Amino acid sequence: MPWEVGVVAEGIAEAGERRIGWAARAMPVLTALGERFAGERPFDGVRIAACLHVTAETAVLLGALRAGGAEIALAASNPLSTQDDVAAALETYGIAVHARAGVDRGTYYRHIHQALDISPNIVLDDGCDLVNILHTERVELLDTVAGGCEETTTGIIRLRQMASENALRFPVVAVNDTRTKRMFDNRYGTGQSTLDGIMRATNVLLAGRTVVVAGFGFCGRGVAERARGLGARVIVTEIDPVKALDATLQGYEVQPMGRAAEIGDVFVTVTGNRDVIRAEHLADMKDGAILANAGHFDVEIDVRALEESATAVRFGIRPNTDEYVMADGRRLLLLSEGRLVNLTAAEGHPAAVMDMSFSAQALAVAWLARSTWLAEESVRLRPGVHDVPAEIDAEVARLKLAATGIEIDILTDDQEHYLHSWRLGS
Repeated sequence: MPWEVGVVAEGIAEAGERRIGWAARAMPVLTALGERFAGERPFDGVRIAACLHVTAETAVLLGALRAGGAEIALAASNPLSTQDDVAAALETYGIAVHARAGVDRGTYYRHIHQALDISPNIVLDDGCDLVNILHTERVELLDTVAGGCEETTTGIIRLRQMASENALRFPVVAVNDTRTKRMFDNRYGTGQSTLDGIMRATNVLLAGRTVVVAGFGFCGRGVAERARGLGARVIVTEIDPVKALDATLQGYEVQPMGRAAEIGDVFVTVTGNRDVIRAEHLADMKDGAILANAGHFDVEIDVRALEESATAVRFGIRPNTDEYVMADGRRLLLLSEGRLVNLTAAEGHPAAVMDMSFSAQALAVAWLARSTWLAEESVRLRPGVHDVPAEIDAEVARLKLAATGIEIDILTDDQEHYLHSWRLGS
């Protein structure tokens, strides 16, 4: 149930307010959008159910939507990333928060159901769990849902599969697929925050170590770049030949996981798929190998196989680090229970990164409201996965550049004419 306003909640709510205020300093674009929404009130009468990481940066996003008139209920998309002080502070904003740090799987899903009890018109998801429950267990609510937004690669994969099977009942905007999100959030945000989490959890020196990065999408290349920048030898594993070729041409070693398992010191899964590191790989890893996941769900590393292979487990040998002792005496270190290491052992992406991602999210929600809930039925978006309009992506980039004092060139009239005329040659 939502935070009860009591002595304890009030105390941690104050701490949450300070944390949110600190994040907002680095989020000038989203702060400006909140001020715009407060004047325009684009969400008056709109109920929003969200399943997101309950962090200070998320609080700034929801504060902007709340300023625009939205009624909001929030559940956590990962219980290990929930910041309890932020959850308590959000209650003071008039947002119903159904989240606690470290809850079990049953409570996690119960919280999502509680957020859905608001009978939402628009949903915000991070991984597609909320949308999945809507389509499987809360189908009675589907008629009130006009549309949604999804901000992760994992979620988009699930949604596109639903759409291909004609199972998706409302339009969803793929916020994850914007150019700014992939470049700024996935590459630079994931790259920095993942290594931050690994180093906080283990205090490992990455220089001179062999880091195996499973997956060379935008997130994977960010992790690989940051690890190489810290002096690590980086090996990439891939199933996509084009991405594998890209990694090779960028100077990374590319190997199958079966070979990389024997020589890696640190393993980072960033794929969005399951069982990327399996029992046969665990059997070949060296003593002291570190296992971390930055690919959203806790299925990329086969934790059950790790548990079954171990003869002893030392939980909490360091914060967010569990040591699994194999029958031959080798010790394998699992970080954050196989969940997102950057949001559990660290604080997730820097606020400056989330300023762009959540600004795109906020503008996409406003566009979605205009194109669904507030639009005439004849022109509403159809069910399926939709791209964010290019002008929203460009607006976010322009606002971010302006906020940082950076100016760029603009095309002259002659240049515009040249680009739009096929009659002009060399």
